[in-house]
Amino acid sequence: ACLLCRRAEADPDICGRKLEKQGLCAHEFCLFLANELFQQQDEEVGLMGFLPEDIQRTIERAAQKRCFVCGESGAAITCRETGCDRSFHLPCAVEGGCTTQFFGLYRSFCWEHRPEQAVEAAPEENTTCLICLDPVEDRKSYSTMVCPACKHAWFHRGCIQNQAIHVGFSCFCCPHCQNEYRFLMEMLTMGIRLPRRLPSWENSHAYAALSERHSRCDASECLCPGGREQAEEEGPWHLLLCCSCAAEGTHRRCSCLTNSTASWECNSCA
Repeated sequence: ACLLCRRAEADPDICGRKLEKQGLCAHEFCLFLANELFQQQDEEVGLMGFLPEDIQRTIERAAQKRCFVCGESGAAITCRETGCDRSFHLPCAVEGGCTTQFFGLYRSFCWEHRPEQAVEAAPEENTTCLICLDPVEDRKSYSTMVCPACKHAWFHRGCIQNQAIHVGFSCFCCPHCQNEYRFLMEMLTMGIRLPRRLPSWENSHAYAALSERHSRCDASECLCPGGREQAEEEGPWHLLLCCSCAAEGTHRRCSCLTNSTASWECNSCA
């Protein structure tokens, strides 16, 4: 289990990777958000630059604090509002309506002192989340958010967090008006975690398959001496793909096409 949140299993979208080294185990963002725990410039030391002795001191201090959400001890994160001593575990943040900011100073706030969206907007009756299409609340709240630019895009906190994880920093924008900078800054302030990496589909084999060009002859009888996979730049063994679906192909000669034929349509599309 993570020594800071005391969870063996936690949502990686919120807590990040679980790191283990030198007998220590902690989630990436449990470290960044913990009270008075600072990262060294050299990320090779300790756990991502957090020194073992510093982590141990943080664990000992947290043992004296109870999470106001679950009631258990070991709450390493305290609200940054001056005079507020509400503490909580990172996995308890959403249940407790807390906001944790995953950038800059990595500040955290309880339900009473968390930042609120300043934009003046209210959803129309029967408004649905643009991402999951389920109904949203009838006003802005911790769980219901709105784009600060167009004021028409409404979505659930969990839905926009899930989208942020998949699209990454470079492609994150309002799902309605496509605004980037203002939308991004607002969501970061409201506690949405946005990983600095390429969109998930750019590394996905499932999506990579979509970009592969069909490359075989699908004629009922292929006449090419080199077989169905053989394709030449021109002539009778030039491979033409269906001009409608591009999912089937044929050599010119296998479908009795002349050398001047520039397009062909498969039986299914024809």
